[in-house]
Amino acid sequence: MKISRSTGYALVAVGYIAQNYKDGAVLAARISKEYNIPLEYLLKILQQLVRANVLRSKRGPRGGFFLARPADEITLLEIIEAVDGPLMSHLHLAELTNNAPFSQKMEETCRKATEEVREIYSRAKLSSMLD
Repeated sequence: MKISRSTGYALVAVGYIAQNYKDGAVLAARISKEYNIPLEYLLKILQQLVRANVLRSKRGPRGGFFLARPADEITLLEIIEAVDGPLMSHLHLAELTNNAPFSQKMEETCRKATEEVREIYSRAKLSSMLD
């Protein structure tokens, strides 16, 4: 399993917003400058997070981004899947090997590992990352 650069940026941006939005909505340009993330790239990521109901956005003066819900209601899994899509095992070894027993066992092991990772990320709340 690999976390994409986009997801890494999403995690950083959401963490930054969670820590700084008490002063009002956070501008994407501020996050971009703070972490040297290309602004247009960051804006696309932030819009994915808005569509996933992790963030909300406000236009105009005093506009920017803020959490859609309290940090203790947002999981790392939500953030990851908002950007990279569902976290799942994509192995198809059994069909490549005519259902050889070893490939079925490998697929099952990978599926279980993915389920465990999903469970860990689903229990990890954004709020616990901010302490």
